[in-house]
Amino acid sequence: MNTADTTPAAPLPWRQIALITAGALALYAGFRALPTGTNLHQVDFNTQGKDIVELCDPTNPQFVAVTTARSPVTMTLRGDVPAVPGREARLTLKLATSTGKPVGPVDLLVQHTRKLHLLVVDPTLHDYQHLHPEPGPTEGEWVFSFTPRLAGTYRVFADFVPVPTGRSLYAGADLPVAGEIVEKPTPLSWEAEVDGYRFQLAPDAPITAGRAATLVFTASRLDGGPVPMEPVMDAYAHLVAFDRAVSGFAHLHPVETALTPPPDAVRPKLTFKITIPEPGRYVIWSQVMLAGREVFAPFWFEVAP
Repeated sequence: MNTADTTPAAPLPWRQIALITAGALALYAGFRALPTGTNLHQVDFNTQGKDIVELCDPTNPQFVAVTTARSPVTMTLRGDVPAVPGREARLTLKLATSTGKPVGPVDLLVQHTRKLHLLVVDPTLHDYQHLHPEPGPTEGEWVFSFTPRLAGTYRVFADFVPVPTGRSLYAGADLPVAGEIVEKPTPLSWEAEVDGYRFQLAPDAPITAGRAATLVFTASRLDGGPVPMEPVMDAYAHLVAFDRAVSGFAHLHPVETALTPPPDAVRPKLTFKITIPEPGRYVIWSQVMLAGREVFAPFWFEVAP
């Protein structure tokens, strides 16, 4: 009768251990070297010096002063004709890294159903538009149409996620629109009525510079009927905050990330978080989809020191 050999296995010689370790490291490096579609790397988004736009954490949304801080990505704009109020302009923007490499569609991750978001606002903050450029014929170029409603130098902020970093990054550029700027009264209000709907934005406490705040967004119909709210860009609402100097923005998404179940059919309610570092006057524009149509509403408020 055969008996099992219970002799302990001899330890592997150190040469075998070294070979196994080297093989594992080579395999790991090989997987890391597999192509991802982009030729960009983390170093392409590094910029030395002070006042740099950081790679932002979406779980801690804050106001980003894009125009007073340097971004590792530059954005330039050109149009086919000078922009004027009420006329559609065809525009081309170009994105390039700090190392001069173009940033195209293969270099960006999809974020809220799109690879590139443009937040466009006029100097009075009364015309806000959310646009999505499409890749152009030249690498690093993107094309989009834009119809300004007012005159003045619009700010165009780009919001995107590079593949090598996996975190949100921003860039900005100016777009002159011919005509005279007309200032409009902007009374402070956490309530707005647009197209037969009432929108309200309620902070949990007076908003103070540098302190995190919670905002509760609600919508209702003036006639008391149901609110046909539908998802827009993978959320039931988006909020974008601008300061009076249009130096930057905060792009906010609801805490309630799930799309099911949908919000209350008569008075939908969503929660947002925000931190604004500086005092002053701000506006938050809300964006919702109601029965297949995008509706925007502004809320004007002061941030205390």
